[in-house]
Amino acid sequence: MSLQRRAILLACTAALAAASATAQTADWPTKTLRIVVPYPPGGSSDIIARSISQVLSESLKQSVIVENKPGANGNLGADFVAKAEPDGYTMLLCDVGALAISPSVYTKLSFDPSKDLRGVTMLAYSPHLLVVHPSVPVNNLKELIAYSKKNDLNFAVTATGSAPHLAGVALERASGARWQYIPYKGGVTAIQDTVAGQTQVLMNGMLATLPQVQNGKLKVLGVSKATRMPLLGDVPTIAEQGVAGYESGTWQGVLLPRGTPDAVVQKLNKALITAIRAPEIRSRLAGQGAEVVTMTSTEQDQFFTKERARWASVVKAANIKLD
Repeated sequence: MSLQRRAILLACTAALAAASATAQTADWPTKTLRIVVPYPPGGSSDIIARSISQVLSESLKQSVIVENKPGANGNLGADFVAKAEPDGYTMLLCDVGALAISPSVYTKLSFDPSKDLRGVTMLAYSPHLLVVHPSVPVNNLKELIAYSKKNDLNFAVTATGSAPHLAGVALERASGARWQYIPYKGGVTAIQDTVAGQTQVLMNGMLATLPQVQNGKLKVLGVSKATRMPLLGDVPTIAEQGVAGYESGTWQGVLLPRGTPDAVVQKLNKALITAIRAPEIRSRLAGQGAEVVTMTSTEQDQFFTKERARWASVVKAANIKLD
């Protein structure tokens, strides 16, 4: 076969492959989609995933299932998605801020979030609530700081190196408070043990923590947002209580394997934004303290980069490292 004929055949093959890929993208989705939540059921990411799954299913005209894959502070499920086929059918819904922390905390990570995953959109923001067991005789951050210097306090963290953990470390360093960190394998168990009094202090996403405040099982001392939350209008922010500029929270978003076609990402971005902005879902989340926040794929990737740099300095100062 001549070189010219071979070149023509290769060009034709490439053109046919490109046309086939374009057709498949245009028809996407043609089968069930899976939302992987890398945490146990009942946490903020799980709540949001299950809230939007039905609306997303109706929008895309395909079944959408939610699958929990907890482990290694969310990294097990994230790794699963990072190595999945980049076709848009397997997506990761997680705390994007926590995912940005992992490269700084773990000395050995089986995937690189920046290289192996790409953003689709952010969905919601839920500030952290600083809460204590009702038996702790304090009513604000100043009293908690003073009490912590004279009494032993156990601070429940959803997982070592998680966003709530680093939020607690940042608060401890900035305020002079003292406590012992007790790691858990998820927010639900951390909340349960604080409600039971086995741990005394907790910082966690408002979406999952507010119900325990409302039923009187936990006492809220501060909100980690720049401004007060309407649902807790009489509760001052942590910044108001002397820690200038303090802000943290849980950012739920969706990511896909790197290599997923742009057209699929954009189609999923549009469908997810439509789902999270549905009046009934927006209202339900607002009633639990979560604010709907959406982004373009590029904006979410930029957010991830900034969060990664922001928390890397906290991790380094606190000397937090995990294998």
